[in-house]
Amino acid sequence: MKKTNAARQLDRLGINYELLEYDVDEEDLGADLVATELGIPVIQVFKTIILRGDKNGVFVCCIPGNGELNLKTVARLTGNKKAELVPTKEILSLTGYVRGGCSPLAMKKQYPTLLDSSAFEHDYIVVSAGLRGAQIKLVPGDLVAASNASVEELVL
Repeated sequence: MKKTNAARQLDRLGINYELLEYDVDEEDLGADLVATELGIPVIQVFKTIILRGDKNGVFVCCIPGNGELNLKTVARLTGNKKAELVPTKEILSLTGYVRGGCSPLAMKKQYPTLLDSSAFEHDYIVVSAGLRGAQIKLVPGDLVAASNASVEELVL
């Protein structure tokens, strides 16, 4: 597998990780399929969600694949009154990644990032490596260090 920008960022930081590949179904880019393909619980597959707050602009949340983001909570945590998902058509221009391959690492710009605290219930989690069909397996604390994320309760 070819190295992604996210993997290169972890290399530069000296962070241990494993690149995992899976077969992509363009009709189903959900975390459940990723978990099934990789043979790991969906609660360890963390999806990257790009949002925009009404006051402070774009930010990133990483939540477990079976979780539902609490928009009111994340708005408050980021100093906004409300927050909305960034439209799919804007994800590439903001992050450098396509939907279904959006990594919280090595985006075009470093956005404020929040990681759901449930990540620390696991020895490892996986996040997108920056390509559809590629995930990075790493220790939650290493993701925090690499993305400068704050750890919060983000799901309903």
